Amino acid sequence: MSDDRLARMALGFLVEPGSRELGLLVREVGATEALSCVIAGHAVTPALAGAVRARLEAAGVRRTVEAAADLVEQMTTRADQLGARIVTAADDEWPAALDDLVLASREGSMLRRDTDPPMCLWVRGAPRLIDALERAVSVVGARAVTSYGEFVASEFAFGLAEKGWTVVSGGALGVDVTAHRGALAAGGLTTAVLACGIDRSYPAANAGVLERIADEGLVLTEWPPGTHPHKTRFLTRNRVIAAATRGTVVVEAGSRSGARSTLGYARLLHRSPMVVPGPITSAMSVGCHIELRVQGTVPVTRVEEIIEEIGQVGELADPIQGAGRPEDALDALQARILDAVRPRLPRPAEEIAAVAGVSGRDARRNLPLLEELGFVVSTEAGYRLARRPPGPRSPEEE
Repeated sequence: MSDDRLARMALGFLVEPGSRELGLLVREVGATEALSCVIAGHAVTPALAGAVRARLEAAGVRRTVEAAADLVEQMTTRADQLGARIVTAADDEWPAALDDLVLASREGSMLRRDTDPPMCLWVRGAPRLIDALERAVSVVGARAVTSYGEFVASEFAFGLAEKGWTVVSGGALGVDVTAHRGALAAGGLTTAVLACGIDRSYPAANAGVLERIADEGLVLTEWPPGTHPHKTRFLTRNRVIAAATRGTVVVEAGSRSGARSTLGYARLLHRSPMVVPGPITSAMSVGCHIELRVQGTVPVTRVEEIIEEIGQVGELADPIQGAGRPEDALDALQARILDAVRPRLPRPAEEIAAVAGVSGRDARRNLPLLEELGFVVSTEAGYRLARRPPGPRSPEEE
């Protein structure tokens, strides 16, 4: 194991994920020297040194680099026991997209200051991380999902997975687990990003789905085994969901939904922020409608629109069109004349021309054509509408 990889694994255990101070130190002096600094308490703030000291004491190890190396060995053994692996930026399966979190850390507000890239990731699942996230989109939303949200999340995830996109979400109740299930149902790839240790299924109600994701896709987290989920950890986790994907789709969100923080990170990272509009009477769509008022947010109503936003150039969604009608084949003059023909009372061509506001000559020339097409019927008294309008013509008739 390289010194850099060992140091990143140790730092991932000793320091809470996202630490900007640690990230700056690692970029300045390298991971190996940064590990020595945080353990000795040199070139770091008292707050960071104290936090590392508390972690070492809780783990029952000495404040030395050698003790940290022993800790990493224990971590590796534990990963093997759990059927997991530990991935760092020193590994070839590390997704470079996560390194963009450095930008979010620089641009973020006080709330988002600690948004640096992960030091390491605990991963369960066979696919290589870099391959699984090459074409990925996150689908997130409210835990208290409505039937509308369930339908949309399931349909979107199924359609995206069917078209070869990895569906990323947080493994939570509501929209998250519905999206995971939709992708699994399509036989596609899905990734769950946890806010707790890799050995914990949170929430417990989703344990079965998370196990299936680990078997068929990927489950990953920044936190070592045994770590409990905390409220702030969910917010920290959300930055990884946003960074790992080309865009984030919020299906449903209340006014204070955590899904909105994921969308905020997507904007900071210059990923595509997408939102599904909902009923204006639904409390679970209030957050969606607030986000739709933010410039640059893309409303999406179909899988094709999502792919148009995040896919390759030329992957355009076909425009939505109403069902075709036989009248669509008529030109403007013919349509105007047809509008003036009554359904039961026949009228002569001159009277139809007067009602339509066209010349008698135009009416006399076009009414026989309308009869041939099946729109009107000719009688001794004039023309009336056909009782059964023409249907689509067969290829032989065309």
